[in-house]
Amino acid sequence: MKRLSVSILSANFGRLAADVRLAEAGGADWIHVDVMDGHFVPNLTIGPDVVRAINDATDLPLDVHLMIEKPERYFKAFVEAGADWLGVHEETCPHLHRTLQQIRELGARPVVVLNPATPLVTIEHVLCEVDMVLLMTVNPGFGGQRFIAGMLPKIRQCRQAIAERCPQVLLEVDGGVNLATIDALVAAGVDVFVAGSAVFHGEDCAANIKALKERMSPVAD
Repeated sequence: MKRLSVSILSANFGRLAADVRLAEAGGADWIHVDVMDGHFVPNLTIGPDVVRAINDATDLPLDVHLMIEKPERYFKAFVEAGADWLGVHEETCPHLHRTLQQIRELGARPVVVLNPATPLVTIEHVLCEVDMVLLMTVNPGFGGQRFIAGMLPKIRQCRQAIAERCPQVLLEVDGGVNLATIDALVAAGVDVFVAGSAVFHGEDCAANIKALKERMSPVAD
């Protein structure tokens, strides 16, 4: 089944709980939470306390994406705050296998994340150790960026590797997902679509979610 993970990065932080509830009521499958430290990426966002508040506002799974250096320092705090899925960048983890094991031991589902310029070969030896691969289709740090079309071959290559070696692993994409790009992403074999601007910009969050999910459904598993 295809899933829509709605990113709060584009929500109104002055009414964050209300926007999370709107997304849930509108048909979101997961809530995607971007955590940035101002070092690994040029932006600073939220910590475990906000994740806990989001968790209190929704029954949906929380898909927490750590764009931070030395992420292992904060795993326990984010899991205790309610993270169901916990994503770490290959680029920040010199001992990636151990790092992913730590996430699973804490009770969360491990996700490995790659920046656009990072080749798939860097996660070849942990591919079957994760529950999901997240491919960035923009350079991380800010919402509302334009999809990098050159990522489509990488997405297809990752889909093939997963199918051949560990078909239970999900494939997620994040960056520039909207009505103009989602058809190509569906065709490339994406399972989980992260969308923020395409959901929260405009007057009707539920209508935006419905439009995205209708485009996902023709080839839903």
